Amino acid sequence: MRIGIDLGGTKIAGIAIGADDTVVSVAREPTPRNNYDATIAAIAAMVGELAEPAKGHDYSVGIGMPGSVSRLTGKVQNANSTWINGRAFQADVETALDHSVRLANDANCLAVSEAHDGAAQDAESVFGVILGTGCGGGLVVDGRPVSGHHRIGGEWGHNPLPWARPEEQPGPPCWCGRTGCLETWLSGPGLSNDHLAHTGVELSAEDIGRAAEAADMQALATLTRHLDRCGRGMAHVINVFDPEVIVIGGGLSGLSGLIEGLPDAIAPHVFADAVDIRVKAAMHGPESGVRGAARLWPR
Repeated sequence: MRIGIDLGGTKIAGIAIGADDTVVSVAREPTPRNNYDATIAAIAAMVGELAEPAKGHDYSVGIGMPGSVSRLTGKVQNANSTWINGRAFQADVETALDHSVRLANDANCLAVSEAHDGAAQDAESVFGVILGTGCGGGLVVDGRPVSGHHRIGGEWGHNPLPWARPEEQPGPPCWCGRTGCLETWLSGPGLSNDHLAHTGVELSAEDIGRAAEAADMQALATLTRHLDRCGRGMAHVINVFDPEVIVIGGGLSGLSGLIEGLPDAIAPHVFADAVDIRVKAAMHGPESGVRGAARLWPR
């Protein structure tokens, strides 16, 4: 049995997948925000619950997480769940479980899941995108995540917005210490902040989406700006990695017109004489990350 855990900023999700790829059980609970020890304990308790059906048989544990574990220090880097940064997360989880684990960035897990049996099934190369509280990205080639030398493969969210216009410079401050990162524009909070700056009205990303569906002109203008920035940001990745399929997950993936509009928003910025851009919504929705975490171990 393979167990997957998806550590998010607001929730921890878990899944147990049997040898025949059927879902044995699932779990979900709030993340103990800003409490490292409680986060480790919550993961250990969830794995124990999910492993119960194995009843002494072998099982594997994969964890999708924000950020990554540095190859040089062995500690977490770049997580927007900042309370795990600088901690020996893998060693601490393995101690709590008395069991080995494999870790990967949550966007890599989404891409692995969707490449295996989702929207990008059988694609040779995949760029998996999470648009939600943050802005994550993961790369998969031949079904395996590409973590890179510094374990930051696919981390497009902390590159600057490309082809920035004068009114977009220097850009909003980011939690990482820089300004103008893609995450500050494309995430849910970034979308809300942009709407507030242009309208003086404070709305959540979800409320902006609902207002746009009701033909609110200000909300539609906000989504138009967001789509344009997503297109520029994704074109930057295409010009480097050139994936066969882009898969979009996260809470913003359902925004009206986003998936449909992205190919045309991306195309003008791609360095090719003709383009064939395939953008798809994650088939497994919010389960993609946790399913991909379970698949970090082979059958």
